[in-house]
Amino acid sequence: MYSTLSDLPNSVRSLLAEGTVIPAHPLVLDADKQLDERRQRAVTRYYLDAGAGGLAVGVHTTQFAIRTHGLYEPVLALASEEARTWTNRPLVLVAGVAGKIEQALAETEVAQRHGYHFAMVNVSAYATDSEDVILEHCKRIAEVMPIIGFYLLPECGGRFLSCNFWRELCLLDNIAAIKMAPFNRYQTLDVVKGLVAAQAENRVTLYTGNDDHIVLDLVAPFIASRDGQRVEVRIQGGLLGHWSVWVKPAVELFERIRRERSCPTPELLALDSIVTDCNAAVYDARHKLRGCIPGCLEVLRRQGLVEHGHCLNPNEVLSPGQSEEINRIYEQFPEFTDDAFVAKNLERWLT
Repeated sequence: MYSTLSDLPNSVRSLLAEGTVIPAHPLVLDADKQLDERRQRAVTRYYLDAGAGGLAVGVHTTQFAIRTHGLYEPVLALASEEARTWTNRPLVLVAGVAGKIEQALAETEVAQRHGYHFAMVNVSAYATDSEDVILEHCKRIAEVMPIIGFYLLPECGGRFLSCNFWRELCLLDNIAAIKMAPFNRYQTLDVVKGLVAAQAENRVTLYTGNDDHIVLDLVAPFIASRDGQRVEVRIQGGLLGHWSVWVKPAVELFERIRRERSCPTPELLALDSIVTDCNAAVYDARHKLRGCIPGCLEVLRRQGLVEHGHCLNPNEVLSPGQSEEINRIYEQFPEFTDDAFVAKNLERWLT
Protein backbone atom coordinates (compact mmCIF):
# COMPACT_ATOMS: atom_id res chain seq x y z
CA MET A 1 0.00 0.00 0.00
CA TYR A 2 1.40 3.36 -1.03
CA SER A 3 0.30 6.26 1.17
CA THR A 4 2.94 8.90 0.40
CA LEU A 5 5.33 9.67 -2.42
CA SER A 6 8.24 8.47 -0.28
CA ASP A 7 6.56 5.04 0.00
CA LEU A 8 6.81 4.53 -3.76
CA PRO A 9 9.68 2.63 -5.37
CA ASN A 10 12.36 5.02 -6.62
CA SER A 11 12.05 3.47 -10.08
CA VAL A 12 8.36 4.41 -10.27
CA ARG A 13 8.89 7.96 -9.07
CA SER A 14 11.76 8.44 -11.51
CA LEU A 15 9.81 6.98 -14.43
CA LEU A 16 6.85 9.28 -13.83
CA ALA A 17 9.09 12.34 -13.40
CA GLU A 18 11.20 11.64 -16.49
CA GLY A 19 8.08 11.10 -18.59
CA THR A 20 6.61 8.05 -20.24
CA VAL A 21 3.76 6.69 -22.36
CA ILE A 22 0.69 5.82 -20.30
CA PRO A 23 -2.31 4.46 -22.23
CA ALA A 24 -5.77 5.07 -20.82
CA HIS A 25 -7.03 1.50 -20.58
CA PRO A 26 -10.37 0.63 -22.26
CA LEU A 27 -12.99 -1.75 -20.95
CA VAL A 28 -13.44 -4.93 -23.00
CA LEU A 29 -16.91 -6.48 -23.09
CA ASP A 30 -18.10 -9.73 -24.67
CA ALA A 31 -21.16 -10.27 -26.87
CA ASP A 32 -23.42 -10.21 -23.78
CA LYS A 33 -21.84 -6.96 -22.57
CA GLN A 34 -20.10 -8.73 -19.71
CA LEU A 35 -16.44 -8.26 -18.81
CA ASP A 36 -14.30 -10.26 -21.24
CA GLU A 37 -11.48 -11.14 -18.85
CA ARG A 38 -9.36 -12.96 -21.42
CA ARG A 39 -9.32 -10.06 -23.86
CA GLN A 40 -9.09 -7.46 -21.10
CA ARG A 41 -5.81 -9.14 -20.13
CA ALA A 42 -4.73 -9.35 -23.78
CA VAL A 43 -5.08 -5.59 -24.24
CA THR A 44 -2.95 -4.97 -21.13
CA ARG A 45 -0.30 -7.36 -22.44
CA TYR A 46 -0.32 -5.54 -25.77
CA TYR A 47 0.39 -2.23 -24.05
CA LEU A 48 3.22 -3.71 -22.02
CA ASP A 49 4.88 -5.44 -24.99
CA ALA A 50 4.47 -2.28 -27.09
CA GLY A 51 6.66 -0.45 -24.57
CA ALA A 52 4.17 1.57 -22.54
CA GLY A 53 5.61 2.86 -19.28
CA GLY A 54 2.39 2.61 -17.33
CA LEU A 55 -1.35 2.03 -17.31
CA ALA A 56 -4.25 4.30 -16.36
CA VAL A 57 -7.34 2.32 -15.36
CA GLY A 58 -10.76 3.45 -14.18
CA VAL A 59 -10.48 6.61 -16.28
CA HIS A 60 -12.73 8.02 -19.02
CA THR A 61 -11.55 5.50 -21.65
CA THR A 62 -12.34 2.67 -19.21
CA GLN A 63 -15.90 4.09 -19.12
CA PHE A 64 -17.03 5.88 -15.98
CA ALA A 65 -20.07 3.56 -15.89
CA ILE A 66 -17.93 0.66 -14.64
CA ARG A 67 -18.73 2.01 -11.18
CA THR A 68 -22.48 1.46 -11.46
CA HIS A 69 -21.95 -1.98 -13.05
CA GLY A 70 -19.74 -3.35 -10.26
CA LEU A 71 -16.71 -3.53 -12.54
CA TYR A 72 -14.39 -0.97 -10.96
CA GLU A 73 -12.42 -3.37 -8.76
CA PRO A 74 -12.38 -6.35 -11.18
CA VAL A 75 -10.98 -4.20 -13.99
CA LEU A 76 -8.34 -2.58 -11.76
CA ALA A 77 -7.38 -6.00 -10.41
CA LEU A 78 -6.85 -7.52 -13.86
CA ALA A 79 -4.57 -4.72 -15.03
CA SER A 80 -2.45 -4.69 -11.87
CA GLU A 81 -2.06 -8.47 -11.98
CA GLU A 82 -0.81 -8.37 -15.56
CA ALA A 83 1.54 -5.49 -14.71
CA ARG A 84 3.11 -7.63 -11.99
CA THR A 85 3.31 -10.90 -13.90
CA TRP A 86 3.81 -10.02 -17.58
CA THR A 87 6.95 -7.89 -17.27
CA ASN A 88 9.72 -7.20 -14.78
CA ARG A 89 10.34 -3.58 -15.71
CA PRO A 90 9.05 -0.67 -13.62
CA LEU A 91 5.56 0.58 -14.50
CA VAL A 92 3.48 3.53 -13.35
CA LEU A 93 0.02 2.36 -12.27
CA VAL A 94 -2.64 5.08 -12.17
CA ALA A 95 -6.17 4.53 -10.88
CA GLY A 96 -8.92 6.94 -11.86
CA VAL A 97 -10.82 8.02 -8.74
CA ALA A 98 -14.23 9.66 -9.24
CA GLY A 99 -17.35 10.76 -7.40
CA LYS A 100 -17.77 12.77 -4.24
CA ILE A 101 -15.60 12.12 -1.25
CA GLU A 102 -17.14 8.91 0.12
CA GLN A 103 -17.01 7.21 -3.27
CA ALA A 104 -13.58 8.62 -4.09
CA LEU A 105 -12.09 7.41 -0.81
CA ALA A 106 -13.60 3.95 -1.34
CA GLU A 107 -12.07 3.82 -4.83
CA THR A 108 -8.73 4.98 -3.42
CA GLU A 109 -8.82 2.07 -1.01
CA VAL A 110 -9.46 -0.33 -3.91
CA ALA A 111 -6.55 1.18 -5.85
CA GLN A 112 -4.21 0.81 -2.89
CA ARG A 113 -5.31 -2.76 -2.29
CA HIS A 114 -4.29 -3.67 -5.84
CA GLY A 115 -0.93 -1.95 -5.77
CA TYR A 116 -1.65 1.22 -7.72
CA HIS A 117 0.83 4.03 -7.22
CA PHE A 118 -1.30 7.10 -7.91
CA ALA A 119 -4.93 8.17 -7.71
CA MET A 120 -5.88 10.48 -10.58
CA VAL A 121 -8.62 12.65 -9.13
CA ASN A 122 -11.64 13.30 -11.34
CA VAL A 123 -13.64 16.19 -9.88
CA SER A 124 -16.52 16.20 -12.37
CA ALA A 125 -18.92 15.33 -9.54
CA TYR A 126 -18.41 18.91 -8.31
CA ALA A 127 -19.72 20.60 -11.43
CA THR A 128 -21.39 23.48 -9.58
CA ASP A 129 -19.32 23.66 -6.39
CA SER A 130 -16.67 26.23 -5.55
CA GLU A 131 -13.02 25.60 -6.20
CA ASP A 132 -12.45 25.59 -2.43
CA VAL A 133 -14.74 22.58 -2.14
CA ILE A 134 -12.86 20.82 -4.94
CA LEU A 135 -9.49 21.59 -3.33
CA GLU A 136 -10.68 20.14 -0.05
CA HIS A 137 -11.76 16.98 -1.90
CA CYS A 138 -8.31 16.65 -3.47
CA LYS A 139 -6.62 17.24 -0.09
CA ARG A 140 -8.66 14.42 1.45
CA ILE A 141 -7.55 11.99 -1.26
CA ALA A 142 -3.93 13.18 -1.00
CA GLU A 143 -3.98 12.44 2.72
CA VAL A 144 -4.47 8.79 1.82
CA MET A 145 -2.54 8.23 -1.42
CA PRO A 146 -0.26 10.09 -3.89
CA ILE A 147 -2.40 11.93 -6.41
CA ILE A 148 -2.34 13.14 -10.01
CA GLY A 149 -4.41 16.20 -10.78
CA PHE A 150 -6.74 16.00 -13.75
CA TYR A 151 -8.09 18.75 -16.00
CA LEU A 152 -10.92 17.04 -17.88
CA LEU A 153 -12.46 18.49 -21.02
CA PRO A 154 -16.08 19.68 -20.77
CA GLU A 155 -17.34 17.22 -23.44
CA CYS A 156 -16.47 14.40 -21.04
CA GLY A 157 -17.81 16.02 -17.89
CA GLY A 158 -15.05 18.47 -16.99
CA ARG A 159 -15.37 22.09 -15.90
CA PHE A 160 -13.33 25.27 -15.88
CA LEU A 161 -10.68 25.46 -13.14
CA SER A 162 -8.70 28.63 -12.59
CA CYS A 163 -4.99 29.26 -12.53
CA ASN A 164 -5.29 29.83 -8.78
CA PHE A 165 -6.87 26.39 -8.33
CA TRP A 166 -3.87 24.76 -9.97
CA ARG A 167 -1.49 26.83 -7.86
CA GLU A 168 -3.18 25.66 -4.67
CA LEU A 169 -3.30 22.07 -5.87
CA CYS A 170 0.42 22.11 -6.66
CA LEU A 171 1.15 23.21 -3.08
CA LEU A 172 -0.06 19.85 -1.74
CA ASP A 173 2.76 17.63 -0.49
CA ASN A 174 1.42 14.41 -1.96
CA ILE A 175 0.78 15.48 -5.57
CA ALA A 176 3.11 13.99 -8.18
CA ALA A 177 1.75 15.12 -11.54
CA ILE A 178 -1.08 16.79 -13.43
CA LYS A 179 -2.77 15.39 -16.52
CA MET A 180 -3.89 18.31 -18.66
CA ALA A 181 -6.79 17.37 -20.92
CA PRO A 182 -8.98 20.43 -21.41
CA PHE A 183 -8.34 20.34 -25.19
CA ASN A 184 -7.88 24.09 -24.85
CA ARG A 185 -4.68 26.13 -25.13
CA TYR A 186 -5.76 28.84 -22.70
CA GLN A 187 -6.73 26.37 -19.99
CA THR A 188 -3.57 24.33 -20.55
CA LEU A 189 -1.58 27.52 -19.95
CA ASP A 190 -3.54 28.13 -16.74
CA VAL A 191 -2.15 24.85 -15.37
CA VAL A 192 1.40 25.82 -16.35
CA LYS A 193 1.05 29.25 -14.76
CA GLY A 194 -0.38 27.74 -11.57
CA LEU A 195 2.47 25.24 -11.39
CA VAL A 196 5.07 27.99 -11.74
CA ALA A 197 3.31 30.27 -9.25
CA ALA A 198 3.48 27.42 -6.71
CA GLN A 199 7.22 27.00 -7.41
CA ALA A 200 6.44 23.34 -8.10
CA GLU A 201 7.93 22.95 -11.59
CA ASN A 202 10.70 20.68 -10.25
CA ARG A 203 8.35 18.64 -8.07
CA VAL A 204 5.10 18.18 -10.03
CA THR A 205 5.35 16.63 -13.49
CA LEU A 206 3.09 17.70 -16.33
CA TYR A 207 1.48 15.11 -18.60
CA THR A 208 -0.50 15.88 -21.71
CA GLY A 209 -3.98 14.51 -22.07
CA ASN A 210 -4.71 16.88 -24.94
CA ASP A 211 -5.30 14.20 -27.56
CA ASP A 212 -5.73 16.91 -30.18
CA HIS A 213 -2.25 18.39 -29.65
CA ILE A 214 0.02 15.54 -28.60
CA VAL A 215 3.24 16.18 -30.51
CA LEU A 216 3.57 19.91 -29.90
CA ASP A 217 2.64 19.51 -26.24
CA LEU A 218 5.62 17.17 -25.91
CA VAL A 219 7.99 19.17 -28.12
CA ALA A 220 7.43 22.83 -27.27
CA PRO A 221 8.47 24.37 -23.95
CA PHE A 222 6.06 26.59 -22.06
CA ILE A 223 7.05 29.94 -20.56
CA ALA A 224 5.48 31.46 -17.45
CA SER A 225 6.57 34.41 -15.33
CA ARG A 226 7.33 34.40 -11.60
CA ASP A 227 8.63 37.41 -9.70
CA GLY A 228 9.68 39.08 -12.91
CA GLN A 229 11.62 36.04 -14.12
CA ARG A 230 10.67 33.76 -16.99
CA VAL A 231 10.42 30.08 -16.11
CA GLU A 232 10.53 27.34 -18.74
CA VAL A 233 8.38 24.27 -18.19
CA ARG A 234 8.04 21.12 -20.29
CA ILE A 235 5.38 18.46 -20.52
CA GLN A 236 7.30 15.27 -19.86
CA GLY A 237 4.90 12.51 -20.86
CA GLY A 238 1.42 11.61 -21.98
CA LEU A 239 -1.54 9.90 -20.35
CA LEU A 240 -3.89 9.64 -23.27
CA GLY A 241 -6.98 7.91 -24.56
CA HIS A 242 -5.44 8.21 -28.01
CA TRP A 243 -2.61 6.00 -26.79
CA SER A 244 -5.07 3.19 -26.08
CA VAL A 245 -4.58 2.28 -29.76
CA TRP A 246 -1.59 2.02 -32.10
CA VAL A 247 0.67 2.01 -29.05
CA LYS A 248 3.90 0.72 -30.56
CA PRO A 249 4.26 3.63 -33.03
CA ALA A 250 3.20 5.98 -30.22
CA VAL A 251 6.08 4.74 -28.07
CA GLU A 252 8.47 5.09 -30.99
CA LEU A 253 7.25 8.64 -31.65
CA PHE A 254 7.59 9.54 -27.97
CA GLU A 255 11.18 8.29 -27.94
CA ARG A 256 11.94 10.27 -31.08
CA ILE A 257 10.51 13.42 -29.53
CA ARG A 258 12.69 12.99 -26.46
CA ARG A 259 15.79 12.60 -28.65
CA GLU A 260 15.03 15.56 -30.91
CA ARG A 261 13.02 18.09 -28.94
CA SER A 262 16.04 20.23 -27.99
CA CYS A 263 16.41 21.01 -31.69
CA PRO A 264 13.19 19.90 -33.43
CA THR A 265 13.19 19.61 -37.20
CA PRO A 266 10.33 20.79 -39.42
CA GLU A 267 9.64 17.12 -40.16
CA LEU A 268 9.11 16.40 -36.47
CA LEU A 269 6.90 19.44 -35.98
CA ALA A 270 4.82 18.47 -39.00
CA LEU A 271 3.91 15.19 -37.29
CA ASP A 272 1.64 17.13 -34.95
CA SER A 273 -0.92 17.64 -37.71
CA ILE A 274 -0.76 13.98 -38.74
CA VAL A 275 -1.24 12.67 -35.21
CA THR A 276 -4.07 15.14 -34.66
CA ASP A 277 -5.71 13.93 -37.87
CA CYS A 278 -5.43 10.33 -36.66
CA ASN A 279 -7.03 11.39 -33.42
CA ALA A 280 -9.82 13.23 -35.21
CA ALA A 281 -10.89 9.94 -36.77
CA VAL A 282 -10.58 7.75 -33.69
CA TYR A 283 -11.94 10.37 -31.29
CA ASP A 284 -14.79 11.45 -33.58
CA ALA A 285 -13.96 15.15 -33.73
CA ARG A 286 -16.71 15.69 -36.32
CA HIS A 287 -19.35 14.88 -33.71
CA LYS A 288 -17.89 16.59 -30.62
CA LEU A 289 -16.10 13.39 -29.50
CA ARG A 290 -19.31 11.42 -28.98
CA GLY A 291 -17.69 8.35 -30.55
CA CYS A 292 -14.30 8.58 -28.86
CA ILE A 293 -14.55 5.38 -26.79
CA PRO A 294 -16.27 3.37 -29.55
CA GLY A 295 -13.57 4.65 -31.92
CA CYS A 296 -10.79 3.28 -29.74
CA LEU A 297 -12.61 -0.04 -29.39
CA GLU A 298 -13.16 -0.19 -33.15
CA VAL A 299 -9.41 -0.05 -33.82
CA LEU A 300 -8.80 -2.78 -31.25
CA ARG A 301 -11.63 -4.83 -32.78
CA ARG A 302 -10.13 -4.60 -36.25
CA GLN A 303 -6.85 -5.83 -34.85
CA GLY A 304 -8.50 -8.80 -33.15
CA LEU A 305 -7.70 -7.72 -29.60
CA VAL A 306 -11.39 -7.31 -28.80
CA GLU A 307 -14.31 -9.11 -30.43
CA HIS A 308 -16.96 -6.45 -29.99
CA GLY A 309 -16.96 -2.68 -29.71
CA HIS A 310 -19.68 -2.64 -27.07
CA CYS A 311 -19.92 0.08 -24.45
CA LEU A 312 -21.90 -0.16 -21.22
CA ASN A 313 -24.09 2.67 -22.48
CA PRO A 314 -26.04 1.22 -25.43
CA ASN A 315 -26.21 4.67 -27.01
CA GLU A 316 -22.43 4.98 -27.11
CA VAL A 317 -21.63 3.75 -30.62
CA LEU A 318 -19.62 4.78 -33.65
CA SER A 319 -20.88 7.98 -35.24
CA PRO A 320 -22.00 8.13 -38.88
CA GLY A 321 -18.93 8.19 -41.09
CA GLN A 322 -16.51 7.43 -38.27
CA SER A 323 -15.58 3.99 -39.56
CA GLU A 324 -14.80 5.50 -42.95
CA GLU A 325 -12.59 8.10 -41.28
CA ILE A 326 -10.62 5.34 -39.56
CA ASN A 327 -10.29 3.62 -42.96
CA ARG A 328 -8.83 6.85 -44.31
CA ILE A 329 -6.18 6.98 -41.61
CA TYR A 330 -5.14 3.41 -42.39
CA GLU A 331 -4.78 4.33 -46.05
CA GLN A 332 -3.02 7.67 -45.64
CA PHE A 333 -0.85 7.13 -42.56
CA PRO A 334 -0.16 3.38 -42.17
CA GLU A 335 3.12 4.07 -40.35
CA PHE A 336 1.09 5.31 -37.37
CA THR A 337 -0.71 1.97 -37.04
CA ASP A 338 0.66 -1.29 -35.66
CA ASP A 339 -1.55 -4.06 -37.03
CA ALA A 340 1.43 -6.19 -38.07
CA PHE A 341 2.88 -6.03 -34.54
CA VAL A 342 -0.47 -7.04 -33.05
CA ALA A 343 -0.97 -9.87 -35.54
CA LYS A 344 2.46 -11.29 -34.71
CA ASN A 345 1.73 -11.43 -30.97
CA LEU A 346 -2.03 -11.76 -30.69
CA GLU A 347 -2.18 -15.51 -30.08
CA ARG A 348 0.38 -15.23 -27.28
CA TRP A 349 -1.50 -12.37 -25.60
CA LEU A 350 -4.76 -14.31 -25.77
CA THR A 351 -3.27 -17.47 -24.30
